[in-house]
Amino acid sequence: MTAQPRLQVAVGVIKNPQGEILISLRDQTLHQGGLWEFPGGKVEPQETVEQALRRELKEELGITVISETPLITIQHQYPDLAVELKVYLVEDYSGDAVSSIGQPCRWVKPVELNHYAFPAANRPIIIAAQLPVYYAILDDAEPPVLMVNLQKLLARGLKLIQLRLKTVPKPVLEQFVEQAKVLCKQAGALLLINSAVDHAKEFAVNGIHLTSRDLMSATQRPTDEHESSDSRYWVVASCHNLPELLHAQAIGVDFAVLAPVLFTQTHPDTEPLGWDLFSELVSQVNLPVYALGGLSKEDLERARNAGGQGIAAIRSFLQ
Repeated sequence: MTAQPRLQVAVGVIKNPQGEILISLRDQTLHQGGLWEFPGGKVEPQETVEQALRRELKEELGITVISETPLITIQHQYPDLAVELKVYLVEDYSGDAVSSIGQPCRWVKPVELNHYAFPAANRPIIIAAQLPVYYAILDDAEPPVLMVNLQKLLARGLKLIQLRLKTVPKPVLEQFVEQAKVLCKQAGALLLINSAVDHAKEFAVNGIHLTSRDLMSATQRPTDEHESSDSRYWVVASCHNLPELLHAQAIGVDFAVLAPVLFTQTHPDTEPLGWDLFSELVSQVNLPVYALGGLSKEDLERARNAGGQGIAAIRSFLQ
């Protein structure tokens, strides 16, 4: 049986200065009609994806893209169509976005994207659009140092923080988490907890980060009693290879961390993946994936060009 040709589509996640994202409603007569989507269109022969993105957004919305940044690539098989969505974040553009064909358009806050009906292939795009480019990991330390480090992260604008506190005594941990929740909420930051933390599921934070061991023992996505239609319970996974990434995708995690990309001081005997293998592995899953291991903020462009969501780090954000 001949493999079905894959339709390549350029997609723009357009963000205005207020941080809102533009979505449009597909015409009922089109494939996946009646659903909301991110603007874009088919890549024509002899055209690069970036050229197609700029052409489509100019034709559809009347805006001129000045620069675009890779966000995520999605491979999806509908019953009647195989598609590859090359998605870019567009924040640098000129003009006012107005549909040239009268297609309903709407600017929405990233957290509001969950309230709209999108094609199935768009779910990872919605998640990627809601995530920041940096993911900070707060490691074990004495309680006073923990609080100082957390305040440093928040002061430096970090909006996604994991508590990987495996050795902190439970009474101390409980007190710290309660304080951390308040500070993170005030700063508009998401607070996650590592599944290796004692009684991790008991803490009413924004989500859980599964160790690779807990990931591979899970048969379905973990749930939480605090989750609601207005508050996503984020589920994240640590991965080191393709089987772990594929399992993370299969159980429905929101995003993954892939490590180590480079050599690290904490695991000097572990062979790093390197950027080429990182890119190859990420290309085989429809998940936002952060790069971790020996990295700093200066590696962000490299990570995004390799298909990553951004950079995860323990020490780099504190230096």
